[in-house]
Amino acid sequence: MLGAIAGDIIGSVHEGAGTKHRDFPLFVARSTFTDDTVLSVAVAEALLHGGDYVTHFHAYYHRYPDAGFGGNFARWAERRDTAPYYSWGNGSAMRVSPVGFAAPSLDDALDEAKRSASVTHNHPEGIRGAQAVAAAIYLARDGAGKAEIKRQIESRFGYNLSTRLDALRPGYGFDVSCQGSVPPSIVAFLESDSVEGAMRNAISLGGDADTMACIAGGIAEAFHGGLPDHLHEGATQRLDPPLREIVDAFRDRFITA
Repeated sequence: MLGAIAGDIIGSVHEGAGTKHRDFPLFVARSTFTDDTVLSVAVAEALLHGGDYVTHFHAYYHRYPDAGFGGNFARWAERRDTAPYYSWGNGSAMRVSPVGFAAPSLDDALDEAKRSASVTHNHPEGIRGAQAVAAAIYLARDGAGKAEIKRQIESRFGYNLSTRLDALRPGYGFDVSCQGSVPPSIVAFLESDSVEGAMRNAISLGGDADTMACIAGGIAEAFHGGLPDHLHEGATQRLDPPLREIVDAFRDRFITA
């Protein structure tokens, strides 16, 4: 989960910048958490303490209204709507990493990812994106190799994970859809050799940088069994105490126990 948060924070300054290279400082003065982190923590709190996702998402939006939420989600949360709005956007995938880390089985990861997604993103693509990321994280922490993760995600979700980043990068642009951003984010992990490398790969595509690094970072954390100190410290020191408290409690129960 903290890999997803670190990816969000590192990617925050590249949002809309069209960065097409991997050579950039990880943390700078403007690096900050965004809605990706806020909603990931909301999911983590729901898994820790129970309660429905709608209530947690509303509460976290009103606690952090300036975190950069997408327009549809912001309007939904501002009105405290309870009905989903059939979104295929990558908001369902960006917030799902805690599900992959907490699930006791792959089937549980898929079921819980659908529940976390469908309260807003009840479009089939919104659900598919969340399930694919949760499945990749579960498989990675369960010891699956990259070839097996690739095979399972392709066969279960129909994503093409065979196009190399070097082929994608020149023509890739800003894309907030699950179908357009989740597969390349997973490829960013598959082509990396470290957690940091996965984040750099995702950002270097020049797309929805914070969300794509969030997705890639969460999977890479699960695969490598944690974060190196510089990523752990860089991320946690940029969280406020309430967010950090939930992150620490989640890690104590589901990751480091």
